[in-house]
Amino acid sequence: MILEICANSVASCIAAQEGGAQRIELCAGIPEGGTTPSYGMVKKAREAVSIGLNIIIRPRGGDFLYSPTEVEEMIEDIKILRTLGVDGFVFGALTPDGEVDKEVCKRLIEAAQGSPVTFHRAFDMAKDPKQALEDIIELGFDRILTSGCMPSALEGVSTIAMLVREAQDRIAIMAGCGVNASNVHEIVQMTGVKEVHGSFRSPIESKMRYRNSVVSMGGTVVVEEYSTPQTDAEKVKEIINIIS
Repeated sequence: MILEICANSVASCIAAQEGGAQRIELCAGIPEGGTTPSYGMVKKAREAVSIGLNIIIRPRGGDFLYSPTEVEEMIEDIKILRTLGVDGFVFGALTPDGEVDKEVCKRLIEAAQGSPVTFHRAFDMAKDPKQALEDIIELGFDRILTSGCMPSALEGVSTIAMLVREAQDRIAIMAGCGVNASNVHEIVQMTGVKEVHGSFRSPIESKMRYRNSVVSMGGTVVVEEYSTPQTDAEKVKEIINIIS
């Protein structure tokens, strides 16, 4: 079994490695589903950990229909982040009709120049999971991250199991979204996946003594300003113990 940690910082990457995870997906903007992290974050993460380090390439939150400018931005991100010695990339793109955008994906894969590539949860927004699976295999992706086209992997176990059967070891199927210590064993047993994905975070209290409680950096959206979610090495160890 392989455990991949969705990390939101260098500190989370370090905790993932300390906890025994085999691989990291490094993201910014996790509340939006993950966006491309900065060059600086990737550089310091690569210096800090020796386990697998995959980088999400996603220019914004929202849908997975990208403009020509956004595609060029993604290609440039892949090119520059390759120079840091990362192990792979995570991306995906869809057409307006909910099909895998083969042309965009081909260009992104070409930019990765042989690095392992994961098709992320854009898969869960595709119209036809079976057809999307075949398209992704044809393109040459190494794995698919999916919740089975449902809000959580536990709710999507039947579709994830179908994907594992249909894939027939042609591609890895990785279950993710809502995975935790209370359900990971059930998800693995019901689906047959050999890879699972999660963040396993705990809140880290701010060290700020002065706090302005009436201002939110999210504007009208109230967000927690004085607590930061960070991957918890102990939670990672707990998951490793369950799935090993």
